[in-house]
Amino acid sequence: MDLNGFNAAEVEPQQSMEPLPAGWYRAVITASEEKPTKAQTGSFLMMTLEVIEGQHQGRKVFERLNLNNPNATAVEIAQRTLSSICRAVGVMTPRNSSDLHDKPFMVKLAVKPGDGQYGPSNDIKEYAEQDKAPSASAPAASSSTPPWKRG
Repeated sequence: MDLNGFNAAEVEPQQSMEPLPAGWYRAVITASEEKPTKAQTGSFLMMTLEVIEGQHQGRKVFERLNLNNPNATAVEIAQRTLSSICRAVGVMTPRNSSDLHDKPFMVKLAVKPGDGQYGPSNDIKEYAEQDKAPSASAPAASSSTPPWKRG
């Protein structure tokens, strides 16, 4: 392959593929696409979320919603997650997944340990409106403080 004309100084280097540390991040949905399931028995909505502030700005995480699946439990979980996303971005009746794009919200990430075949990854645990969740830079409550005395 001819690389004539490529200048590495003009292109940002590849970011770490390590998962983001657990915590709250301000993010937006930048892309969404319906994809067929591996078994070809349904489809899922693949959403790309991008962190929009802080030291991890520009990093991406992904959400898969099994909205069209023969497993009713998978569909119910996906619908509940979609409801959380809709509430977080303030769009209660989207006509298309693109209606959810570019609207800031908060996302709580956990780190899922690797399983031998795959390394550690991020797992999305919660969505919240941007003004109703702890800031990504806010210190976590001390675990020695009883819950009724926090905040």
